[in-house]
Amino acid sequence: MDLKFKLKKTCSCGGRLGEFETKWGKHKTPMFMPVGTQATVKTLSPEELVDCGSDIILANTYHLWLRPGEDIVDLNGGLHKFMNYSHGPILTDCGGFQVFSLAKPKDISEEGVKFKSHIDGSNLFLTPEKSIDIQNKLHSDIIMSFDECPPYPATHEYMKNSVERTLRWMKRSLDAHKDRENQAIFGIVQGGEFEDLRRYSAEETVKMDFDGYSVGGVSVGEDPETKLRMIEYATPYLPKDKIRYLMGVGEPIDLIDGVIRGIDIFDCVLPTRLARHGNALTHDGRCNLRNAKHIKDLGPIEDGCSCYACKNYSKSYIRHLIVAGESFGQRLISIHNIYFLTHLMDEIREHIEKDDLLEFREEFVNRYNKKNW
Repeated sequence: MDLKFKLKKTCSCGGRLGEFETKWGKHKTPMFMPVGTQATVKTLSPEELVDCGSDIILANTYHLWLRPGEDIVDLNGGLHKFMNYSHGPILTDCGGFQVFSLAKPKDISEEGVKFKSHIDGSNLFLTPEKSIDIQNKLHSDIIMSFDECPPYPATHEYMKNSVERTLRWMKRSLDAHKDRENQAIFGIVQGGEFEDLRRYSAEETVKMDFDGYSVGGVSVGEDPETKLRMIEYATPYLPKDKIRYLMGVGEPIDLIDGVIRGIDIFDCVLPTRLARHGNALTHDGRCNLRNAKHIKDLGPIEDGCSCYACKNYSKSYIRHLIVAGESFGQRLISIHNIYFLTHLMDEIREHIEKDDLLEFREEFVNRYNKKNW
């Protein structure tokens, strides 16, 4: 699938204003993707996602392979029909992150990875060919090549061998992909914290001519400064006319910093994970709605927010739901958090257009870091 990515503007700090096209329409970048791990964004309907401003989601290959199985999704006509999501594209990851968290180093071979199912402990084996076959049967719009997700920290020697294996696995992924007309495929840049390996991985991956490129191996336990360096070591060697995707990043300040370093697309479970613990994202930092100070607060989660939760319910009511263990409370905060991140991306695009993204970052950080309440 030709995503027809158009780079409309690059601001002086490096932020990119763009647009890509799928059969579902045109999609503005930079953008944030909510994560629907098991073919659902936890507690939200597809219609609610649209109301939150989201027009693309991520689904997880590993979890859908184990349950219900790719053949069941295929029988239903693919993910879009299976989950009644007809509002925009779906991206699937390769399953590697979950697999490598379950595998031991000795179980990684040139052929693939052996590991035990987290559901029943059964022995499983995932290869680049199998990962692509699963994603073909899921009928997502964008699929990911299979990569090795190395641990952090790792030695330069370990990481070099890992990068080389990932390059071979990505070539096998391309060879196995049978539906490139309907499914775009992204390559993944690895290399850990090492500048020379990030550059080598990026340059060799670009030679394979993927439809887009992801910066992987980020948000795996490294400190914030190292995270930014990992991105900086990779993006200068990625083509300007292809999408750049940063995997697993969703903290608001990280989104701004990623955009400044040339990233177009982000995904993370953060907004729904925070909601399950009663935490809401606001411009004034995280709001813990379990706190007793909100018992009599009749105001919305955030003044000026136009999400469904803020237009209709008070912090007092939502706190009651969270403390009482009612799932509706998690749902309302999830709606708010996803709305917050999708509209933060709107703000970022606006400031790229104005070429004052650095000034916006400074103002946002000063306010966001002021308090957690």
